Amino acid sequence: MDAESLPYALDLVAGGGGGLSSEKRAALRASLLLLRRDYRFERVRFWGRIQGIRGPYYIAEGLGGDRAGPRSRLYSLNCVEWSLLPPATEEMITQTAGLKGRFQGDPSYEYDPTEKKGEENERIYEEEGGPMIKEEIRLVATIDQIDKAVGIIPRGAFVKTPLGPVHENRNFEGLSLTEAKKLNSYFHFTEPVNLKNRTLLQKADLDPSIDFLDSLEHDIPKGSWSIQLERGGSLVVLRSLLWPGLTFYHIPMTKQYGYIYLGTGEKNIDLPFML
Repeated sequence: MDAESLPYALDLVAGGGGGLSSEKRAALRASLLLLRRDYRFERVRFWGRIQGIRGPYYIAEGLGGDRAGPRSRLYSLNCVEWSLLPPATEEMITQTAGLKGRFQGDPSYEYDPTEKKGEENERIYEEEGGPMIKEEIRLVATIDQIDKAVGIIPRGAFVKTPLGPVHENRNFEGLSLTEAKKLNSYFHFTEPVNLKNRTLLQKADLDPSIDFLDSLEHDIPKGSWSIQLERGGSLVVLRSLLWPGLTFYHIPMTKQYGYIYLGTGEKNIDLPFML
């Protein structure tokens, strides 16, 4: 959610049960605008909040000219002071893959890697002494996983130039109400996977400038998204059942859209058995 429209956007997704107090909203809007100035970002977005046992992490993103390029992520414990997070790497994701349970809310908290291994590996770790994993690293990996799995945009909101960079589509005027109720009208804003496996015949009707991402209709498991019409049909809300807490909103026939994550940072691994 863009910093400038944050209070209004938060009201639109409040139906999901999550939200921020008026004090936090005011502090966030002011501090995010300062972030954009200090770090010289083209745009700053409030990504969301991951609730820990001792306290929450507030997450922000700084964007450059290429909207699909690397993003700078920052976290705060009080919505005022922000710390830059390192870029996510495959090593980080692998290290934290077996960590379960709630976040503590303390970035310096350390997890014992032996707790995520089976009994067959306990002796190896006792001999070698595996390195401790800081919660800050788990935070980086979790944010990256959520963004890749459920970070979405409406079809046509971004355009890919012939040279490669992705920019906001100035001609985008929003989806129609009919299109806004379809899963194939929304794309994952990350490197496409399913699109690369399509045949030339399947790609024949696609527009390369806007259909360069994977749509939600092919997500596994089927039924991992909930689409609802709110406010008398003037607002379309998508909620992820795979990562509870992720809410996307779009007002049809307007440029207003965005998503926010307000959860515990835990994936619903039981979803296939619940559908």
